[in-house]
Amino acid sequence: MLKFLIDECLSPDLVATAIDAGFPESSHVTWLGKAGWKDWELKTFILNGDWTFVTRNSADFRGPAESPGTKGQYADVPIHAGLICLNGPDGMRSPLQRELFQAALEEIGNAEHFINEIIEVDLEELDGDFAVRRYSLPDTSS
Repeated sequence: MLKFLIDECLSPDLVATAIDAGFPESSHVTWLGKAGWKDWELKTFILNGDWTFVTRNSADFRGPAESPGTKGQYADVPIHAGLICLNGPDGMRSPLQRELFQAALEEIGNAEHFINEIIEVDLEELDGDFAVRRYSLPDTSS
């Protein structure tokens, strides 16, 4: 079963959103005593715990938007339990974070596994809609 680890840059309220959606083992980085950890330290914890990581520091984990996997913490990871990137404005507050996360959860649906996949949810600032993109990392299409 999926379990989400919410990054410290996001509201702890997202844990309740995950639990309400049927993912009771979800948690927040700060609740697990990992606040202030560097990305490379978190990476090891995330991978060893089979967490699906939820962050707004997308480039730090998936690499550049135009070429995911070329850099970032997941660039050299052959297998992972998934990554969710919530891409919104700086200072994005909890209600908007929850809306973006809910869109990601709807994309996942009732899947039991989310192996080597990334979901990015982008706020389309002009109209307030969300763009949801799902892809594999590493890319196994070739």
